[in-house]
Formats: sequence, C-alpha cells, structure tokens
Amino acid sequence: MNIFSNLFGRNNDPKSIISFDVINPIYSHLYSQQSNLEFKVKGIQENVIVNLFYFPGSFDHDEANAEIKKAGFNNSYEVLNELYKKMNIGTLSDEMIQEGLEYDFIHIQFYSEPTTDEKKFFRRSIKNFVIFFCSTNSLEINDFKMLYSGRHFFDYTKGLLESEVLDVNNPKNESEEIGIRDFKKVLQGICHHLNIEIPPSVELPSTENLIESEEVTEATFTELIELISNVEIEEKKLKKLAKKLFKNFKRPAADYHEVIEGHYELFEAVEAWNSDWKFDPEDAEYFISELIGEDFTFHYPEETYSHELFPYIQSALAKMDLALMSYNTNGDNYLFFVANKGDVGRILELSQLTKIEIDQL
Repeated sequence: MNIFSNLFGRNNDPKSIISFDVINPIYSHLYSQQSNLEFKVKGIQENVIVNLFYFPGSFDHDEANAEIKKAGFNNSYEVLNELYKKMNIGTLSDEMIQEGLEYDFIHIQFYSEPTTDEKKFFRRSIKNFVIFFCSTNSLEINDFKMLYSGRHFFDYTKGLLESEVLDVNNPKNESEEIGIRDFKKVLQGICHHLNIEIPPSVELPSTENLIESEEVTEATFTELIELISNVEIEEKKLKKLAKKLFKNFKRPAADYHEVIEGHYELFEAVEAWNSDWKFDPEDAEYFISELIGEDFTFHYPEETYSHELFPYIQSALAKMDLALMSYNTNGDNYLFFVANKGDVGRILELSQLTKIEIDQL
C-alpha cells in the first residue's frame, strides 16, 4: 500500500516520520479528544505547542477579522484559498464557501538552535510548521502539505500568508534544515506523549523516549488547585483536597466514577461556572463577572450563542491578562473557570500529568 502511495505522489514515505500515517493519528486525537497540547520534548528548547485550528471558526473574532481586512481579504475563506494556491491544493468555489464547511489545520510551534546568522542576535529560533490536509488521486483525505516559517506570528493571518511551502526532502536554507531535523524529533515526542503507535517501518530520529516525565505527587495537585482557583482556599482544606486527588490518581481504572467525583469536588472548591452546553452572552457576562470579582462585558455579533462566543470572550479576557478554560466533563455541560493567561501553559501541563482533563477554549 505504501509503495503505491509513493508512486502516486503522496506524502507517505514508509521510512519517514513526516508521513501521513504518522500525522493522521495525531490529527484524529486533536480532533476527537484535545485540540491543544503543550509539553516538553527532550532536546527541544522550551515547550512544544500543538494546536488544531480551523477555517472559518478560529478566525471568527475581532482581532482576526482586523488582520484579514489588513491583508486585503474579505473573509477567512479567501485567506484559505490564497494558502491553497500557494500549496497547489484545489481552491474552494463560491458554492463550497456558501456551504460554510470547516477546514482543519495543525500548527506546531517550538524553538530550535539559531542559524549561523541568527546566532549573532539570538540564542534560539522559533519554528512554525503548519499542516493542511488534502487529497492526492483520491476522493478522500489521504495526504497533507506543509507551510514553514521561522518568524513569530504576531499577526497570525500575516504569519500564515508569509509562510513558505516546505519540501522536507529539499530544505531551501539552514533555517528549514534545522527545523526539519527537530520537527522529526517533535513528531516522535507527540506520538510518545499521546501513546500513538509509530509504524515499524519508520526510521526514528531518537532511540529513547523523548517525553520528559515529571513525577506526580500531592504537590502537583496542590499547584493545579492554586492555579485554577478563583477563591482563596484555606491551607487545611487545600492539603486535604490535594491528598484526596492524589489518592484517586493512583486508583485502578475500575474506580473511574470515584475519580470523576473527586474532579467535580475540585471544581466545586475552586468555584467554577457549571453551565449547560447552551448558554447566552448574558449568562457568560454574569458568571464570569462572579468568577473574576468585577464587572465583565464583551462585544459579540447578534444571534451568537454558546461555544461560538468563545473567541469574543477570550479577546475581552486577554485584555485583562486572563483566559477562559474548562474541565472536560465528556458530557453536555461545561465547567468553566478563569485563569491568568500566563498560567495557561502550566495548567495544560498539569492537566496531562494529573489526568484531569482541562481544555483551553
């Protein structure tokens, strides 16, 4: 199967970790379980950040709309078509755009050593790999193409548009060469992190487990409680809750319901907002005001409700250096809480460690 895939031009070299058979399971996890990851990979400077974004939803907020207009486009679909042209992917027709379908892409970001020229000014260099899915000689999604950038995406739309098509087998410069070398290691780290089996034919960039595991203790849960709490919890109660959560953490899988009850007890203690999956803007303003202890309002288009409000809520909270997050109940309700924006990365790390599923909305 892989031999024929390669004959027909697919990105599925059976020996390379940069292949559809590796990237597609990563996409499946991001799509069905957790759309953002942040964790440490051995040999990579600082954390690796992985996000699943999509057109048009991820661009449906004031800041992105301003960036799109500034770039000379009317909407995010026009931006997507410009990127598709660059990658030689068939563009969307007006009829397809009118259907309002979603088009996913993965953005993987990390830091590598600087190039020879960059070393004069920097100790590290950012690497952006943006993966778009497509079809090659098929009616189904069976392939991908990538854009690369060695610059910060201060203006996200501009960052995407200025990224260059990447041929992993023929890097154009030292920046791409270093990035591709480390990207292989990052992909292996993502698979280790998510327990994704790598095909046996793949030549691995490293023979060791690339995930730097942090030991989970009561202190781990104490840190998480303090970072997500909207109220000050007295020390005795804090220690008791952390101890219970740690004890539950070590329980066997058969004790699932008891463990989940402990999670709900946690979010009751930190005063989260328990909401039905359907909620109005007025609900969000009221409950977030309660959580942060001051009046909170935000701008949003008419007839916008529930999860469609997230970008507008986040934009308003970001101006206060805050972010809305949620415990994943795996049900039809949300358990929202507000965190300091600077703590989001660590909260997501602790979420992975403690197996308390927290989403960055």
